[in-house]
Amino acid sequence: MSKNSRNKASKDAVKTLNPITKEFEFSGMPGALAISLGLPVLIVILNQMIRPDYYITGLFENFNIKEVLFGGEIKSLKDYLINSKETWVYYLFWFFGLAVLDVGLPGKTMNGVQLRDGTYLTYKINGVAISSFLIIVLAYRFQLTGGEMPELQYLYNNHLEICIVTILFSFFLSCIVYAMSFVPLLLYKRNGFNTKQKILALGGNSQNVIYDWFIGRELNPRVGPLDIKLFCELRPGMLLWLLINLAALHHVWVKTGTINNALLLINLLQGFYIFDGVLNEEGCLTMMDITTDGFGFMLAFGDLSLVPFTYCLQARYLSCNVIQLENWQLALITCVMILGYYIFHSSNQQKSDFRQGKLPHMKSIQTQRATKLLCDGWWAKSQHINYFGDWLISLSWCLTTWNTNALTYYYSLYFATLLLHRQQRDEHKCREKYGKSWEEYEKQVPYKIIPYIY
Repeated sequence: MSKNSRNKASKDAVKTLNPITKEFEFSGMPGALAISLGLPVLIVILNQMIRPDYYITGLFENFNIKEVLFGGEIKSLKDYLINSKETWVYYLFWFFGLAVLDVGLPGKTMNGVQLRDGTYLTYKINGVAISSFLIIVLAYRFQLTGGEMPELQYLYNNHLEICIVTILFSFFLSCIVYAMSFVPLLLYKRNGFNTKQKILALGGNSQNVIYDWFIGRELNPRVGPLDIKLFCELRPGMLLWLLINLAALHHVWVKTGTINNALLLINLLQGFYIFDGVLNEEGCLTMMDITTDGFGFMLAFGDLSLVPFTYCLQARYLSCNVIQLENWQLALITCVMILGYYIFHSSNQQKSDFRQGKLPHMKSIQTQRATKLLCDGWWAKSQHINYFGDWLISLSWCLTTWNTNALTYYYSLYFATLLLHRQQRDEHKCREKYGKSWEEYEKQVPYKIIPYIY
């Protein structure tokens, strides 16, 4: 084969592997830019409305714009970039310390889904080791400090500053992985097409810098054995959320010598959810975030900032305005959580078992892509019955504040919006992927998320 022929074949392989993105989400670059600027501001505002010296009550009855925009210890952007050295050191130690543990602690190795070039990425699954290590460290520090836990006190007292540092770090991380996406595979590595080209996200190769930076250009950015996307999905943000909740509980205990049941309940419910996610991380390997989306500002910010600093609003509020729930309220909230978890977990398990060929008797639709669409059991009730279970879980957390604060129900409303967006994205991809088979599936399973309602 001549040199020109080899070059042409190589270029054709690159085009086949990484086609140019033609369809845009979030209205393209303007939407990506608006979200990148707007959501960080929203997070800061939400946390400014729930702090020890000022917090919203009822239906925003005491809302004060000056307190929200200028109250507390809010500083200039320059201060957070230059003068918050201590917080930057602590956060970088947290992030990179967890990265070292993620690579170094033992775990089992699993393959992810097949990539477009026919290859598979391997992942170390060691959520049990990470969780055990964190619990041991927390228990040791509690015993060593006589319950004072200065780390948790620092986390509670510097909540907003840490929040803004994570936002800035998400921005820097997004720039780094965007730049990395242009670096060819190093050393002896080659993709399944025998080229040095990295696999890009189908939705993040538009050649528009802002949009690709936001949506994520590279599908699976890695540094050595560390998969940045899966690591950020389950480690720094999720576990920081756990610590923020514990810091709120610890603050009330140190201040009053007691623990109110609503704050304890939100710690138990969300702690169970966090550890369930970390301990069952192999389930993430087939999620859209890992298999389809690139890793850009959208996921970096969502994982590192949005999750820990908005999902904690109930615990933060209950540490500022201590309330005591009746036994029937505790029972109701717990039942909503259990029902949601049962639907979420059992439906996901059913789909996983079906994909592994363990449930051949269940009704399904054969597609032209040699795959099957499950339309039996839980998956006969709605196309995303697991989303409904997940939303019920979110509602149970908001109910821990009962009717004392409308702001703490933000999460349930936000999560409903997120799930609707995911459902629409998934539906669009499946309609293109399965064609007539998907139309038949929609006839047999007409409801999108909530059976008989939507």
